[in-house]
Amino acid sequence: MQIAKNTVVTLSYKVHDTDGNVVDAGEQPLIYVHGGYDGIFPALEEALHGKEVGTSLELKLLPEEAFGDYDAALVNIEPRNLFPDELQVGMQFERAAEEGDEEMLYTVTEIEDGKVVVDGNHPLAGMALLFACTITEVRAATPEELAHGHVHGPGGHHH
Repeated sequence: MQIAKNTVVTLSYKVHDTDGNVVDAGEQPLIYVHGGYDGIFPALEEALHGKEVGTSLELKLLPEEAFGDYDAALVNIEPRNLFPDELQVGMQFERAAEEGDEEMLYTVTEIEDGKVVVDGNHPLAGMALLFACTITEVRAATPEELAHGHVHGPGGHHH
């Protein structure tokens, strides 16, 4: 079966940065509904379209095709007293959205002199990525998966 709209695709994969460092070892397979359901980067989905089980491919994703360009405007310095006592670099916080805006996830990147630096960029923003994968399974999506726009586990709906 070829990858086409409304098929469920299973990939074994690895992701590296352009220096060859492993970004994602792909310990679990990547499984998504093909055909514009936003389960995978559009450039990768396009490259996989029409391929069959056993096909391997390598694709370089530019930042705008992956996690976007780095946006310095998403880095903020906040007063330390706005955060819980148990604060550590690497902790993440959701910032309440204004009406009509999406909620943003911010990561604490620095704590110093009563100030906290938080970054709303994805950790891989601004990076080109090398995505290597092999197609291990292709099947028709179930009506329930199509209605929800994502893959369901064995036995049905599991969120």
